[in-house]
Amino acid sequence: MTQVQDTAHAPAMKAGRVPVQPGEVRDIALNKLKASPRNARRVGHSAEDIEARAASIRFKGLLQPLVVEPEVKEGGQESGYYLVTIGEGRRQALKLLAKRKLLSKTEPVRCVVDTTNDPAEISLDENISRRDMHPADQFEAFKDLADRKGYGVEEIAARSGVSPQIVRQRLRLGAVAPALLDLYREEALTLDQVTAFAVNPDPARQMQVYAQLSQQNRQPYAIRRAMTDMKVAADDRRVLFVGLDAYVEAGGPVLRDLFTEDRGGWVEDVVLLDRLVLEKLEAIAVNVRDDEGWKWSAAFLDTPTGHGCSRVWERVLPRSVEDGEAIAALQAEEAALTDQWADVEPPPPEVTARFEAIQDALDAYGEDYGFDPAEKARAGVFVVLGAYGQARIDRGFVRPEDEPAPEPEVDDDEDQGVLDGEDDAAGADALGAEAGEGDEDEAAEEPVGDPGAPLSARLVADLTAYKTAALRDALAGDPDLALVALAHALALRVFGVGGFATCLDIRMGSHVLSGEADGIEDSVAGLANAERHAAWARQIPDRAEAMWDFIVGLDGDSRAALLAHCVSLSLNAVRGFERRPLALAHAETLATALDLDMTAYWKPTAARYLDRVTKAHVLAAVTEGVSAEAAGRIAGLKKPDMVAAAEPLLAGTGWLPALLRTVKPDHGQAEADPADPAAALDPADPGAPVEVLALDVGLEPVQGDGAAAEVAEAEAIESVEAHAVAAQ
Repeated sequence: MTQVQDTAHAPAMKAGRVPVQPGEVRDIALNKLKASPRNARRVGHSAEDIEARAASIRFKGLLQPLVVEPEVKEGGQESGYYLVTIGEGRRQALKLLAKRKLLSKTEPVRCVVDTTNDPAEISLDENISRRDMHPADQFEAFKDLADRKGYGVEEIAARSGVSPQIVRQRLRLGAVAPALLDLYREEALTLDQVTAFAVNPDPARQMQVYAQLSQQNRQPYAIRRAMTDMKVAADDRRVLFVGLDAYVEAGGPVLRDLFTEDRGGWVEDVVLLDRLVLEKLEAIAVNVRDDEGWKWSAAFLDTPTGHGCSRVWERVLPRSVEDGEAIAALQAEEAALTDQWADVEPPPPEVTARFEAIQDALDAYGEDYGFDPAEKARAGVFVVLGAYGQARIDRGFVRPEDEPAPEPEVDDDEDQGVLDGEDDAAGADALGAEAGEGDEDEAAEEPVGDPGAPLSARLVADLTAYKTAALRDALAGDPDLALVALAHALALRVFGVGGFATCLDIRMGSHVLSGEADGIEDSVAGLANAERHAAWARQIPDRAEAMWDFIVGLDGDSRAALLAHCVSLSLNAVRGFERRPLALAHAETLATALDLDMTAYWKPTAARYLDRVTKAHVLAAVTEGVSAEAAGRIAGLKKPDMVAAAEPLLAGTGWLPALLRTVKPDHGQAEADPADPAAALDPADPGAPVEVLALDVGLEPVQGDGAAAEVAEAEAIESVEAHAVAAQ
């Protein structure tokens, strides 16, 4: 053991000399070391700190001796123990190693016995003069161990006493572009910003994003979004469908954010992902085609539009006489048991068992509806990726070349008129789409504008398409109101009052909403409408002459529900290029009567709304849905960052654009003149139809009736259409 001079007994030092080591170096048994009551540190070391020190000592030894003083009893004699003035954390780490049987309890520990300095003072010096190294230096030091020594994550974790996850984080941070780490050392970047850059380990991309983003726009979420641009989140519908494990097995790389909850990371090879999705969809399509006997099948990532196919539906399947009699007997027995035991709850076990046996027997006969084999021989299947990562199978599409030849004796003048109307609507949809594209180009210029400024025509059509789908679903659930709406529409046309005053296309046209809003088929209302339609289509007879008997054979509730469904599909509340002020006013009336709550059908996401409006609209939405303070916090951001910040703020608030709100009537108003429908509407009400707003701004009402009057009325109020939207 190396000995040094005991300065406690040394002569006074010459003037100007500085004592390097006041004390004697001794090896003292670990179990003879105690915590000093004069240690300046009152807050003990954390378990993580002790663990890290223990790992360092285990692999590298005790690099720095402890400073101790002898423990003295009350009588002045030494007790044989030593109090640790400096190095309490190392003492606890040594005790932890001894507890784990990695060293002896009597292991000699190198110590400096200092009886010259005041223990409390040198303990204070030890704790306040030490300065931890800068985190950037730590990150690069960890990376150096991996690069120079070849240590893996687990090895570094064991040698440093921290978790493997912390090692991964520090290695990722150590790989950040050196220029960015230097900016962090200079306090030009925060640690949150550095960790946002580290989400993508490509230093070139990090510097590119740093150069692209202005200083005011370098918020961590903006950096993180830019670093993951052109990648697909792991919760994307395509990844959910294929499975992240399958994508990785196919050789696809995954980018992970080690510092935040990334919901599984990001898929980097989008081409590979799309190929895997299409392959899986095509395999499903082929299996459905072969197993069910369809003529053809096709797979798509999104619902195909403009395919030109008609559609056939499932029908009630004929059964053999024997099967029909057996089913009828089982149903009769079930009904008899139900009547017999209706007042007994619960029924005896043997009766319950018989109920279950009857149900199993009925289930064994299978479904009593399906597709006609002859129709399947000329029809096909679309397999489409749904909005939630599931394969949606749409059956029964017939291509134009597979349509049977029309029967020449059928008088199709009336049908041709309906088709012509549908063709006109399709042409109008195309014109509306072109007009909408122009509006989006203008919106791309991002004028700050007025939050009350009119929305783009395309967005107005999109929003009101969702409202139409929701109104259809709500109206289908209220047969009584559907009957009222039907009677209203028929009376308008039959008595020549003007069919334009209803939103029901009572000729049984049905506006195609998929042309107005992408993905509406997978929306809540879209799925509900489609499922209900398919359920009814299974029951409808395939011969027109049998339809009357089918309708008459329905019970009252079923007939009313079928009528409500048919009426609901004719509802059209889409605001497009055509002027239908009274029809749109009627849609608002129905929404009020149905107490329509669009929060169950629509959410203010970036794709559905925020990306497609001006910054002023975004700020107005946050002000209404959250608070003015929240809007103020994001007011200075660029449009993409403002949208990214606004979307989570609005989530769950129930905020809706004015076009989707149901205006509640003011029941306190005086009763309106029945002869003047407009008298019951308040021009100041943002839900008022545009013709009432026209009266409010001084336009003269249009005189006359018929088609010419309808056109004239539409032209007269065109100038205030924008005012109506802004008021809403």
